[in-house]
Amino acid sequence: MIRADRRRVRIVHALPQLADAAWLAGHTVQVAVAEDLDVLAGSRDHQGIVAECSPYPYVELAQLVGRPGTVVVLDEITDPRNVGAIARTAEATGAVGLVLPERRAAQVNATVCKTSAGAIEHLEVAVVRNIADAVQELKDGGAWTYGAAMDGTPVGDLDLAGSVALVLGGEGRGLRPRVAGACDALVSLPMVGKVDSLNVSAAAAVLLYAAFTAQQS
Repeated sequence: MIRADRRRVRIVHALPQLADAAWLAGHTVQVAVAEDLDVLAGSRDHQGIVAECSPYPYVELAQLVGRPGTVVVLDEITDPRNVGAIARTAEATGAVGLVLPERRAAQVNATVCKTSAGAIEHLEVAVVRNIADAVQELKDGGAWTYGAAMDGTPVGDLDLAGSVALVLGGEGRGLRPRVAGACDALVSLPMVGKVDSLNVSAAAAVLLYAAFTAQQS
């Protein structure tokens, strides 16, 4: 979060051995003991540094529309660990950004930040009222929109080059009908094992790397 430099950092609390780290230069640093950091972070999993900072800087959907590359749209994914894992892969593959609904979905919080290994701090995220309308807006901006569904076209049969939006539904039930209907096409991941589905973050990773490969060729 500090290295991304997108938030205003008020103060950094750090263990003595970390307080003089070069990447903290320019920030107000207060030396603290581990017990104080546990209280500030709400857990012991803080790696010796806790920063007090401004809220996560969401962007407007318009900032993601019309740009080459991949936008990831999440339809009512409630588990912040899944959102964080998807954000990590999205950032690693150079995705344009992430779109989340404002209701019945995980927002960017401490769990998302931790699960994404900080990647969410480098990724542009828009929060919208209506996912189906957001998909339509991305289409109007020139993106091909593909919704993940078990009965979709196999991913290998689709051209994911250019401007693409990958739309993934909530854990268990998948895309809502109106959201699926707003997509240009549905895309599936062929499987030959004894299980017939993947966790949404795993499915997102496969689709993101398929899009990344297509866009690099």
